[in-house]
This record gives sequence, C-alpha cells and structure tokens, in this order.
Amino acid sequence: MKVAMVTGAGSGIGRACAKALGVAGYAIVLVGRRQDALQDTARQMPGETLCVPTDVTKPEEVAKLFAATKAKYGRLDVLFNNAGMSAPGINLEDLTPQQWLDVVNVNLSAVFYCTQEAFRLMKGQTPRGGRIINNGSISAQAPRPNSAPYTATKHAITGLTKSTSLDGRKYDIACGQIDIGNAATDMTSRMTGGVPQADGSVKPEPRMDVEDVARSVVFMASLPLESNVLTMTVMATKMPLVGRG
Repeated sequence: MKVAMVTGAGSGIGRACAKALGVAGYAIVLVGRRQDALQDTARQMPGETLCVPTDVTKPEEVAKLFAATKAKYGRLDVLFNNAGMSAPGINLEDLTPQQWLDVVNVNLSAVFYCTQEAFRLMKGQTPRGGRIINNGSISAQAPRPNSAPYTATKHAITGLTKSTSLDGRKYDIACGQIDIGNAATDMTSRMTGGVPQADGSVKPEPRMDVEDVARSVVFMASLPLESNVLTMTVMATKMPLVGRG
C-alpha cells in the first residue's frame, strides 16, 4: 500500500486532492488544525485514512505527525504541502508585523518543517525515496494587488522546491510544484463578484473545477521516481494571468 499525506486536508484543494489520491489507491494521512474538518473529509473518502490534527507551523507537532505516520504505515510515498493562508488585502504599508509573520509561518516555514521530516522518513524506508509536491499558486509567478506576504512566500516556495529537488536526489526523493489559478473553492468564491486588478479596476474572474487540480496532483504523484514534474501550472483558461500587470 502506498501512503500519501495532505496538509490543509479539511477543505478546498486539500480535501479534493486527498479524495482523488484515495480513489487512486493511496492510504491518506489527513492533516489540518481541526479534527472535525478532517473527519468530514475522511467520511467522504474510500479506503484507509488517518486523521492527525496538527499545527504545521510548530516543528514539534510536525515531528509528532510524521512519527504517527511511521507508526501506522511504516513509510510515506507522497507529501502534498498544500496548507496555506493569505493576509488581508490591504495596502502593503498598513500590514502589521504579525500579519506578515502569520503568512510566512504557514506558507513557507511549515512547508520546510514538513519537508525536513519527510526527508528523514523517506530516506530510511524500504523501498527508499518518495515524492514531495508543493502548492505554489499562480502568485508564485505574478502578484495580485495588495498581496505582498502571500506572493513573497509563494515565490519562496519555488526556491524551496528547486532546492528540495536537488537535495533529494541522493535519497531518491523527487520534488515538484503545482501553481494553481482560480480553482473553484470557498476561498475563491468572491472572484465571481469581482476582485482587484493591476490597473485599479475590479472585475470578475473565471474559475475552474477543483477536480481538475486533483487530477493534476494525482498525475504528478503517479510518476515513477525516475521522472518528475518540476513545475506545473493549472489554471482557469480565461483568467488574466498572461499579461497580468
């Protein structure tokens, strides 16, 4: 049995990807802050699941998460670093230090902590190795107005993905990044009513089915470790990414 771990699995993209990986035959470790949300995801899934409520911004909780995964399954084949958050869409100069740090802790530091623990588990298991997939977001390529903390951390994920890919080679660990644009989840519902554009206007933006993201993650996860999707962009066809700004 192959084992996949999904952070931010209690809703949205994380829930959709966890369900799709479960359909593909993986046992799924569901990770998030809220036990009730994880259990709700688990009830919608086929196959085996393990719910581990975790604050991934705390290294000691991440270590316990991976210890629980090892105790239950003995290995980890896929880690999807999906959990993320954004700061309020206010002027850059009005953001507080804590608002900045909150986003950095979730979107960047937590990904590093999970990656470290995945390395420690994957390099020692038999068969050795595994795959790490990072949720980069379209903001890893181009910013939206008033999104400095989110955009900065997602650009940083691109660097972390490349370093992880390079440093994981000696352990047969592959790492790739998926940049997602306007998947239809509760988080993006406001886009149908209009969101700020680079020219100062507010316009609706098209969205895509979140299941299209889930299928893409399953494809990345399904490759043999000799092959890797380093970066993939999955976006609503008509969203204004190309030419943004």
